[in-house]
Amino acid sequence: MSEEKILSWIGNQPLSSRLDQVPEEVPVALSFNGLAYAVMMATPLDLRDFARGFALTEQIVHHRDQIYGIELQEVKNGWAVDVHIHGECAQRLALKRRNLLGRTGCGVCGRESLDSVTFPDIRLPNSLYLAHSAVQKAISLMADAQVLNSVSGGVHAAALFSPAGDLLGLKEDVGRHNALDKLIGAKDDSQLEQGVIVVTSRASYELVEKAAMVGCEVLIAVSTVTGRAIRAAEYLNLTLIGFARPGRHNIYSGAHRLMA
Repeated sequence: MSEEKILSWIGNQPLSSRLDQVPEEVPVALSFNGLAYAVMMATPLDLRDFARGFALTEQIVHHRDQIYGIELQEVKNGWAVDVHIHGECAQRLALKRRNLLGRTGCGVCGRESLDSVTFPDIRLPNSLYLAHSAVQKAISLMADAQVLNSVSGGVHAAALFSPAGDLLGLKEDVGRHNALDKLIGAKDDSQLEQGVIVVTSRASYELVEKAAMVGCEVLIAVSTVTGRAIRAAEYLNLTLIGFARPGRHNIYSGAHRLMA
């Protein structure tokens, strides 16, 4: 967060000057075994979780134990993050021609061709069920848990809840994709597979893909969902819920996991 001097206009009153808290974003240069991969604009918090989740959801590594260490260095214009990974993963990465400059952590921008933008070959199991009341409980808990957003009003969040609607963890970032990567990086596989992810943004295809990549069967968005996100969720057997607001929510895919 940074404190900035602003002018406020309220009705027909004279302009007033005050200090305001605004969310911060900086370039974060991600490299793997010293090989430059991407520069993302992100909130400079929880960067190890971000790098870990990014490596998993980008399929740079297939398992967490293929990440050996993460080095952070604050540089002149932002942060440099170098992730030490298994040699075979590094060799595969070196053959993958990708140069990504992202503003919000988009999982599609920068891919080599349209042919690479396909649904992952995943079919999620039917091992998790939840009540509509648990969806509503999760939504009711989100706002109070968003510390950065409560101050600035401009930060996205991704949170993990139990099937009963209990909060298990939450991460925030100016980028909705980054927030989800941070959450994924902070939680182990079993927690993600047994939990429900809630995001404060719209649910686009990339968020559905990221959730499925780590075995999460339910993704809830407080805003809309895209058509491609619905088709991806149906293909992956993921329950997709959108417009989750107090007293209402829409089910776009996987209604069989919802109980009365």
